[in-house]
Amino acid sequence: MLNSGSLPPVVDHVHVCENGSQLVELLPATNDENGGVIVDLKEAMEPAAFATLLGVSLAQWKRQGKKGVWIKLPIKLANLVETAVKEGFWYHHAEPHYLMLVYWIPETTSTIPANATHKVGIGAVVLKDGKEISFLQVLVVQEKSGIFQGTGVWKIPTGVVDEGEDIFMAAVREVKEETGIDTEFSAILAFGHSHKTFFDKSDLLFLCMMRPLSYDIQKQELEIEAAQWMPFEEYAAQPFNQKHGLLKRITDICSAKLQGDYLGFSPRPTTSFFSNKSSYLYSFNTRDLN
Repeated sequence: MLNSGSLPPVVDHVHVCENGSQLVELLPATNDENGGVIVDLKEAMEPAAFATLLGVSLAQWKRQGKKGVWIKLPIKLANLVETAVKEGFWYHHAEPHYLMLVYWIPETTSTIPANATHKVGIGAVVLKDGKEISFLQVLVVQEKSGIFQGTGVWKIPTGVVDEGEDIFMAAVREVKEETGIDTEFSAILAFGHSHKTFFDKSDLLFLCMMRPLSYDIQKQELEIEAAQWMPFEEYAAQPFNQKHGLLKRITDICSAKLQGDYLGFSPRPTTSFFSNKSSYLYSFNTRDLN
């Protein structure tokens, strides 16, 4: 609820017009497409002045029938967080250089969307060409940290997709970073969905098949203990892979792909209905679509 009655008197943000009326300054804001407003603060401000502007602004936006209020506070204005929270705002998300606070004006259930709920990762299956599965070799690593540290388990390169990065490009980048191997994306074989992982967020993992464009391994010293080409059958036969349901299924899918019984998903360039920016739709059985 608004705390306008307890706010400091307006001093520096009231302007007297020629006809004697008073014009009260509001926080700088733009309308969003969902009936709310976005406040993007950039200039330094004292908490008392901010409290005055915030109370008056909220009252005005309420009269206008606005809904959600978003306040983007750069890190240099962190001194204003407490004031906003006392007025009823709550944290929505934070980035390295700013904090986003939100407020719902109507006396109804808030429809403000939640912060990002998922982390997107990739696993890269990089296979050397071979006429038969028994001759195939897969690129594997042992990690210096994490749950596989010191276990002796050989695993495929994995990593997290960066903001603004396509899934298949993340796979190419992660393989290069961890092993020094250049690759070409072939297909998404499958994806997994799990919950309550990193900071209680959900996790999407995309399993990518890659073709090597180079073969000389140069492992990353910071995160990777060892890296090598291993016969695929030896990799699949590791006791850990056989006992772990997800890893066992991954090796089964890879085998089906290698035998031609499974195609996977391939990226097809497209554009969004909302913008002309290019994106990708991953479709199954692209061969038949072509």
